[in-house]
This record gives sequence, structure tokens and C-alpha cells, in this order.
Amino acid sequence: MIPLAVLDLVPVREGSGIPEALADTANYAQAAEKAGYKRFWIAEHHATDGIAGGATSVVISHIGHATSTIRIGSGGIMLPNHNPFVIAEQFGTLDALFPGRVDLGLGRAPGAGGRIAQALRKDLHQAAEYFPQDVLELRALLTGDIDLPIQATPGLGAKVEMWMLGSSLFGAQLAARLGMPYAFASHFAPDLLDEALAAYRRDFQPSAALDKPHVMAGMGVITADTDAQARLLASSMEQSFVRLRTGNPGKLPPPVQDYRENLSPPELALLQRMDPARAIGSPATVREKVTQFVERTGVDEIVISAAIYDPVERCRALEMTMEALNDA
Repeated sequence: MIPLAVLDLVPVREGSGIPEALADTANYAQAAEKAGYKRFWIAEHHATDGIAGGATSVVISHIGHATSTIRIGSGGIMLPNHNPFVIAEQFGTLDALFPGRVDLGLGRAPGAGGRIAQALRKDLHQAAEYFPQDVLELRALLTGDIDLPIQATPGLGAKVEMWMLGSSLFGAQLAARLGMPYAFASHFAPDLLDEALAAYRRDFQPSAALDKPHVMAGMGVITADTDAQARLLASSMEQSFVRLRTGNPGKLPPPVQDYRENLSPPELALLQRMDPARAIGSPATVREKVTQFVERTGVDEIVISAAIYDPVERCRALEMTMEALNDA
């Protein structure tokens, strides 16, 4: 069976708060570890009421202490928001705390709207232009493969697995050039998936860390006893997505029966665009859709993203997904 990973945004539910969200995420990571998932990643997002993963390295440490074997890491750190030296220290520390378990996925987007630049006191457009150089510097701070005038402590010598993330051709081309594993965010931006994977595989150059292309792709996956129950659970995630894309983000709402039937055509189109990289349904439905996705893309791993309002239901859906795909 293809290895499965989990991407979590630390969702904050309506009627709840950040402490509960962090506790729910720890429980979710424990469920993923128990079920046999390979990785558990936290995504960096800022200034969003419904997402509590902004201090990404701190949340990863929280997850690390709640688990013992599953790989933990970022999906990803938005490097233009930071400087490479600080990230090297943070992930060097994580590696010292949780040796052999830490992934460092890197992205180029800011992880929020334009107002984040002012809050961070940074020109994020300019910082994004330096992203390739910053990735090289960060890698050198961890590996020592380039002689730098300063040493990161913690950092140098850390056995951190670095990944390039992306939702366009830019990340695919950079990952190929640097010989890094590549994760494509098809769970929310599937349009360029096939083109990006083709470019990455075609142009891949082996590195000290990786001798051949290695690809992960994101899918929105929710498994329940029936297709109807899964669609109901997924309505919380779909409400959040529509609200975000229409300029009205907020906390994760409770599920709504037949949610899609009451949407306007433009809103419905937003969700239908995501459907090629989603598997929402009974175990048989999820197994069929994930199998078709893997056969079409040839990916080496799948990372699933699923925001479900009830934390117990979310853990159960995670377990059912693994059970369904174990039977594939």
C-alpha cells in the first residue's frame, strides 16, 4: 500500500478556542500514529481565526511530545517569512528532541494575506525572490555542504529530511534542480499537478539526499460508513473553503446537511474544482478514488487533509481511511 501522511492546519472549531484546537491536534496525531500513518505535518498559516498553527515549530514540538514513532514536520514552513538561520536553529532543536523523525517542508507563499508582511516587518515580494538562495543557505546550515561564516547551533549536523512544497511549476523545477523530494498541494490547487510532476521527474538531478525523484501529492480524504455520512462530515471543510475563497474566513463550522445543494454556481464551482484530488465517501468509494488518483499520477506518497468538526469523528475517519486503503 502507498505510504500515507497527514497534513493538519490545527483547525479551531466554532464554539471552541486555541487550547482545545492544540489538544485536538495532539490527539489526532496519536490516532495517525496508531493507525500507521508515516508522517504528520503542520502547515504555517497566519492571522486566520480558524487556524492555530502559526507558531509552526512550537506546534511540531507539541506533536512530537504526544507521539513516539511517526515522522513529524512542516507542510510547510513559508521560508520568505523567516530567515534561514532561525529555521536551522528551530529544526536543529526539533531534531535533537525527536531524532530521526523530523521533516522540513518549505514553501514560498506567505501563508496569509498582504497584511502579514507589515506584521512581520518584511518585504515578502522581495523575500520570495530570494527563496532559492535561502533554501540553499538553510540546507548548508544543516548539512555543512557549503562553507558559511556562521554555524547554527543547534542545526549543523541535524538529520532533518528537507522537502520542497508547491502548487505551481516553480516549486517542481526548484525541487528537481536541488535534488529534493517534492510535495504538491493538489488538495487545494490541483490544476497544475500533472504538469508539475512531469517537470519534476524530467529535470530531476540527484543529490546527496536523494538519488531519484520522490513525489507526494495532497488529497482531501474523509471516510465514513456511507457516502452520505462522509459528505456530511466534509461539509465543514467545504464551508470553510468557500468562506476563505469568498473573503469571509472564520472558525471551522458544524456540518450542514446537503450543503452543496444551496450554493450559488460560482461557489459550487470552487468546490468542484477540488474534486479531482478528493476522496469523500464510504471505504469502497475512498479506496476506488485514491487508487485511481495514484494510478494516474504515479505518486510515491499521499498526504491527506481533512477538517472535520467533531474531533472524535475526525480520528475515526483517519482510522477508516487507513483500513480502507489497507484493503486495496
